[in-house]
Amino acid sequence: MAAAPPGSEAGARLLDGVRVLELGRGLAAAVCGNVFAGLGADVVRAGDAPGSPVDAALSAGKRLSGDAAEAVARLAREADLVVVAAGEGEAGLGGFDLDGLRRDAPGAVVVAITPFGLSGPYRDFAGGDLIAFLGSGIARLLIGPVAEPREEPPVRAAGNQSQFIAGVTAACAAMHALYAADGGEGRLIDVSVQEALACMAIRDLAQPAFDETPLSRRRAAGDGVTVTILPASDGHIAISPREAHQWKAWVGVMGDPEWARDGQFDDRAVKVARWGELHALMSQWSSQHTKAEIFEAGQGAHVPCFPLSSPAELLDSPQLEHRRSFRSLSIEGKQVRAPGLPFGFAPGAEGEAAGGGVEPAQPSRGVEWRKRPAPAETPYVAPSGGHLGGVRVLDFSWVIAGPTCTRYLAAMGAEVLKVESAGRPDPGRASELHAVLGQGKRGIALNLRVPEAVAIARRLVEQSDVVVENFATGVMGRLGLGDDVLFELRPDLVLVSASGLGRTGPQADRVAYGTLLQCFTGFAGMNGYPGRPPAVGMAWLDPMCGLLMASATVAALRERRASGRGRRIDFSMVEALLWTMPGPLIDYQLSGRAPQRAGNDDPRYSPHGVYRCEGDDAWVAVAVTSDEQWRALCAAVDGLRALDGSAGWSLAQRQANAEEVDAAISGWAAGRAASEAWLELQRAGVPAAPANSSLDLFADEHLRERGFYRPGMDLDGVERLLPGLPWQVADVAAPQPGPAPGLGADTDAVLRDVLGLGDEELAALHSAGALE
Repeated sequence: MAAAPPGSEAGARLLDGVRVLELGRGLAAAVCGNVFAGLGADVVRAGDAPGSPVDAALSAGKRLSGDAAEAVARLAREADLVVVAAGEGEAGLGGFDLDGLRRDAPGAVVVAITPFGLSGPYRDFAGGDLIAFLGSGIARLLIGPVAEPREEPPVRAAGNQSQFIAGVTAACAAMHALYAADGGEGRLIDVSVQEALACMAIRDLAQPAFDETPLSRRRAAGDGVTVTILPASDGHIAISPREAHQWKAWVGVMGDPEWARDGQFDDRAVKVARWGELHALMSQWSSQHTKAEIFEAGQGAHVPCFPLSSPAELLDSPQLEHRRSFRSLSIEGKQVRAPGLPFGFAPGAEGEAAGGGVEPAQPSRGVEWRKRPAPAETPYVAPSGGHLGGVRVLDFSWVIAGPTCTRYLAAMGAEVLKVESAGRPDPGRASELHAVLGQGKRGIALNLRVPEAVAIARRLVEQSDVVVENFATGVMGRLGLGDDVLFELRPDLVLVSASGLGRTGPQADRVAYGTLLQCFTGFAGMNGYPGRPPAVGMAWLDPMCGLLMASATVAALRERRASGRGRRIDFSMVEALLWTMPGPLIDYQLSGRAPQRAGNDDPRYSPHGVYRCEGDDAWVAVAVTSDEQWRALCAAVDGLRALDGSAGWSLAQRQANAEEVDAAISGWAAGRAASEAWLELQRAGVPAAPANSSLDLFADEHLRERGFYRPGMDLDGVERLLPGLPWQVADVAAPQPGPAPGLGADTDAVLRDVLGLGDEELAALHSAGALE
């Protein structure tokens, strides 16, 4: 009988016995703690009760300690991980005593999340969500090209997304450090919010190393060919028939219109050149049908397409209901549903019982750590060759999400075997993606349509600790590598299976890309400026999923070390994105208000916006979060001083006089270069940032001093400065991975090293067409 895939049961506590202390006022620390709580760690948060619905959602599964400083120090001494983050608008760690914390927790992994990192010229500068988006370069990319850049400044995402990305990055870094340390020597991990967010666009970050110039933000002919938004009779739908067979199927969905019968639009170059005409023709058809009709017809023909929705619409999703994706939470005396972590084993974990009522955590005195489970009979020995030394990963993934996950595993010392086919290589090879995401991996080319190649793949599974795949649901099974086969071959395997909507449920077979899911969840619809047409924007979801997938993988490896048990991690990309959007989901249930696009405005702070500077498409962000910062801004900007009594204005007064305030800052910024304006404001104590491009970041003295860009050999034999990891470990040299592999460059060598094949066996496999 085939072995049942393990790890799919509810309530799997992979991090049982791990103690996490969460400190500071930063949302990023709460996000990091939530990841660990969802994976079964004992998480204690020091501080007040949750102050917002988002805070309450992220506190689920944690315990809150309201103890005095000396009691917190006692908790720190017995913690495995301590995470601390700066709050909105704070500089550095917001005055937190990092040296004292490390003395209190000498054996712990300490993660410090700051706006610009713990070192470098900008280490003491203030941050915040808007500052992170502008300073990281992501604000230029988030919503994609716009019709008129002069009228649409670079924009941040809704919902404090920079803090979610920084928190997920911190969790991934901490998970690797805990795997290696496990109660040994303490480590300090330095996470810069700027660098974490910049790594969301790794291809753009790498382009300057290849002498590529960043694209203009102005919309050009053909923008939208890859992912298209079409009008429906009741809204909009996003489609992405990017492959030839998908386009043919899409033409069939539209009823095989006469304008498509001669195949004139089959060629991508023609689509780009005549995009306006083609979009009008498709829109004429789509506007006569509802979103649901197009969605069902398109998916029925295996065309990737999803309706543009609001987050609230997914509360009634039968797919998410089947997967128990929401947990019940009591806020303001009302039961609401909040999104949980996107792992198949997460629902049912302590404090997160799906369907049950969970009261917001309240601080209590005298909190003690829970008792640890009995130690393993065999003492743990730290790996050599990196945190994951001795771990072998068989990587069937492609494009961004999966390769991002395995990039981090490779950087931490795992041996990653990247499996491709010459007939369908990883699309990342067509850009700079592969140069970064492929670093440190070994490339294998197998023709899995040939039985001999499938047999080789199965033998490699037997010799691997982890398998990662992100194919459409059912593909691995059709290749003869379904879950039952994999676990029969290797019962203690960690299988990471990522898909758009998860591997179970009534919509598990939906064909999806990350950008389409950004539309489906409402993420795309919440970003940008009021009154503008909807836009898809950059591939935001995929790199974030890669971080979460890597975190879950290492957590499962750590548990396997003690239990000998394998795990199946069913990762849903939709659930991952919803997990970062608790605010609009909870607000809708409490108030009935659907989220609206607000550009860079923030109801909590003023002024809070982006202002034009001298030069083409040059901007500076200003985000005042306190009266003290407002007074500093007034002292720096002449036009503000000229407003009667302005230095003493409260938040309400600043909001009431927003037009005059914005006009004064705009006049000041217009005569300055963005590279000068932001430094002038930061040195005066005002949170500010320029709207950086990837070229600006590549030349930035702060990032160069921090070693964010690392020299590495490319496939063409040229050494280039490529972006490194979005975290640093104090007193530990940054990893120096080898170059990304050529297609199938290591096939024979890997089969010799791992499977012990000889020349005759390899020759026979080549003759059979199994190796490419």
